[in-house]
Amino acid sequence: MLPPHTPAPDPVREPWRASMRRALDEAARAAGSGDVPVGAVVLDPAGQLIATGHNEREATGDPTAHAEVLALRRAAGRLGAWRLTGCTLVVTLEPCTMCAGAVVQSRVDRLVFGALDEKAGAAGSLWDVVRDRRLNHRPEVIHGVLAEECAGLLTAFFRDR
Repeated sequence: MLPPHTPAPDPVREPWRASMRRALDEAARAAGSGDVPVGAVVLDPAGQLIATGHNEREATGDPTAHAEVLALRRAAGRLGAWRLTGCTLVVTLEPCTMCAGAVVQSRVDRLVFGALDEKAGAAGSLWDVVRDRRLNHRPEVIHGVLAEECAGLLTAFFRDR
């Protein structure tokens, strides 16, 4: 039995913590180049890492160079197919509408994210593009994995600007 002050393990979020830590490492790389610290990783159906990405808009001058889009592109390149069926996208921040659209279009089975984005989130907070019943694909969504750490990285980045 756990001591009274120890929270019970979360069986939904716990399996994704290690992957989210890898996404947090990617997010830190973005901050190093002046980009908003968002990181993403793509896991294959067996749970193995196949691609990573972090925001590179400032570094590349590309408005579409969001962590999720870059990670999905790299995963598709690695697999040789645009359909990422069976894959999981793990990202530190709730995807925006562009990235949520890319999640749907790539056919990933699962989206796991850390912090909510109440200003631009499109996976449940402001909009819910990924679960819109009018679309042909709706991935499973798991949110709140290491949410405080993910949000803290963003808060520190903007506080220091």
